[in-house]
Amino acid sequence: MRKNAVIRSMIAAGLIASAPFAHAAGNLVFCSEGSPAGFDPGQYTTGTDFDATAETIFNRLTQFERGGTKVIPGLAESWDVSADGKTYTFHLRKGVKFHTTEYFKPSREFNADDVVFTFDRMLNKDNAFRKAYPTEFPYFTDMGMDTNIAKVEKVDDNTVKFTLNDVDAAFVQNMAMSFASIQSAEYADKLMKEGKASDINQKPIGTGPFVFSRYQKDAMIRFKANKDYWVPGEVKVDNLIFAINTDASVRMQKLKANECQITLFPRPADLESLKKDPNLNMPSQPGFNLGYIAYNVLHKPLDKLEVREALDMAVNKKAIIDAVYQGAGQLAVNGMPPTQWSYDNSIKDAGYNPEKAKELLKKAGVPEGTEITLWAMPVQRPYNPNAKLMAEMLQADWAKVGIKAKIVTYEWGEYIKRAKAGEHDAMLIGWSGDNGDPDNWLGTLYSCDAINGNNFSKWCDKSYDKLVTEAKRTTDQAKRTELYVQAQHILKEQVPITPIAHSTVYQPMRKTVQDFKISPFALNSFYGVSVGK
Repeated sequence: MRKNAVIRSMIAAGLIASAPFAHAAGNLVFCSEGSPAGFDPGQYTTGTDFDATAETIFNRLTQFERGGTKVIPGLAESWDVSADGKTYTFHLRKGVKFHTTEYFKPSREFNADDVVFTFDRMLNKDNAFRKAYPTEFPYFTDMGMDTNIAKVEKVDDNTVKFTLNDVDAAFVQNMAMSFASIQSAEYADKLMKEGKASDINQKPIGTGPFVFSRYQKDAMIRFKANKDYWVPGEVKVDNLIFAINTDASVRMQKLKANECQITLFPRPADLESLKKDPNLNMPSQPGFNLGYIAYNVLHKPLDKLEVREALDMAVNKKAIIDAVYQGAGQLAVNGMPPTQWSYDNSIKDAGYNPEKAKELLKKAGVPEGTEITLWAMPVQRPYNPNAKLMAEMLQADWAKVGIKAKIVTYEWGEYIKRAKAGEHDAMLIGWSGDNGDPDNWLGTLYSCDAINGNNFSKWCDKSYDKLVTEAKRTTDQAKRTELYVQAQHILKEQVPITPIAHSTVYQPMRKTVQDFKISPFALNSFYGVSVGK
């Protein structure tokens, strides 16, 4: 697309008046890769949704330091843990204000009522607001928090107590994750009285660094600086604009033309030209991520272990990594990245073996020409720069062993929704770690609790689950590692997934951008970021 055409499209989208917003002082334009499914972070599980909500509009009781994995105070100034590890008392920050917008003006500051409302809504299906606006909270349930949190109590306006049924070694880290973003109880009450409870997902109110202003699906999201943000000096731009485009080449053109100052997920083929551009910076870091194939074990013939083993052996991983990742990917053999503590280096791949794959399919009674669906993501993610190409290569690999794969795709929100409902046979998906704990991989992605959420294989192995659950319930890291190692072997033997690659994360940005930090969790935060001339 020519530069003038890009500018005209931005004007049509309402991003600019007579010149790109990028040229106006105090504005930051982020070229994002997809539209969020909504603006209530508790309902969602993807980075696309969290960038537009949890990282901009909301805060949590605890938070991760920007660009790191260390947990620091958020809306809670401090917290105490009981001797038995089952009670957490959070002491809340005073003076924090919820956003004032044209659709809501708060009458009070943030307090314990907001924390209780946020978590009771996720815990309690009889919660009045949840009845008015029925929805699920997949991340919360995937992690078993719906069964482990016994109660959430207001001690006083500035103190909240969580009581757990069992020890959760990562509870404080979990409280810093996007799904735990704190909502306004007062705003929820207002929406209930107006009969507009679903507006919580369309017209969000939080305490975060940016205030939601306007959204046009597949075009843009506008945010204004929160002038009353509780961390003075952390909001350094007047307006934050997400310019949405699923085409990586268009995003890179806009970046080079200074029509956006930060973008993400460059195509591997574009890396060299971006590195050579004198106006751009290209920081990178090893990805704390995994791209993989999930096999729906509830669908025939994928319910048979021999079939999953055959499909796994038929995948030419090296060829995929060379073509799709182009030097920016590391071959994956396990259900989490090697930088995650408790990773078992002894686990090996079965290896590329199409002949053995044919034998296994024959043994399983699968006739040549059997058809399955292979779902390919419509967007780039940190763990997969080109799902369409990967799907085409898998299609060719599986055809060599007699399996006909029909490639299917949907808009990103629809893709995730349908996959959670189990409509797929095999699908391309992946994960970027959220909190630095092994449970965030082995529990969140492959446990029985996660079957209606991020466990896209719909695989539930009781012996595996017992190990992962026990590991989560102890604070002894050596004991946890021992249990997770056993779980990793079961996961590898049962083949609910084929791990493909861990990718390097590149973050293209203009040299005028100051203090943007790459998150190990593949989230994009804009507080603390400024744009120079």
